[in-house]
Amino acid sequence: MKVSVGLGSAALLAYIATIPAANLAVTHLGAVPVGFGYVAPAGVYMVGLALVLRDLSREAAGRFAVLAAIAVGIVLSYLLADPDLAMASAVAFAVAELADFGVYEPLRRRGLMIAILASNAIGLLVDSLLFLNLAFGSLEYLPGQILGKAWMTLAAVAALALLRRRRTTA
Repeated sequence: MKVSVGLGSAALLAYIATIPAANLAVTHLGAVPVGFGYVAPAGVYMVGLALVLRDLSREAAGRFAVLAAIAVGIVLSYLLADPDLAMASAVAFAVAELADFGVYEPLRRRGLMIAILASNAIGLLVDSLLFLNLAFGSLEYLPGQILGKAWMTLAAVAALALLRRRRTTA
């Protein structure tokens, strides 16, 4: 699936926005239900969305633009959210995004959806483990973190599949 410049630019801006939005949600909303009796810090949905937006941004704008977007998002997060939370998020996000890149890049030749699903699975696990340890010193929310991020990844992939289907039938 070729990502248009317009969609890619929108994805890049949305991606940048998800980073401080996730930290602001955690700061102001605390924990939220994610299903099956689990809860997670409120930023879980934004981070799940960020994983897919990162991949779309990579398709449209390239690796350098995504790395710059990570830096901008982290700075915004640090300025807008609790600095300690922003720092924990920054470390987790940066490491998770690099792990995501490591999986995404080699799998991209096999198809966008395969690359997104596999890289997001790794990215959400790395982000969850690091963030929960650094921000809370506990893995209590780990099942909820994984579930919430997985919901967002699956929803985004479903939306992309519908978009792809719509384009091919048009």
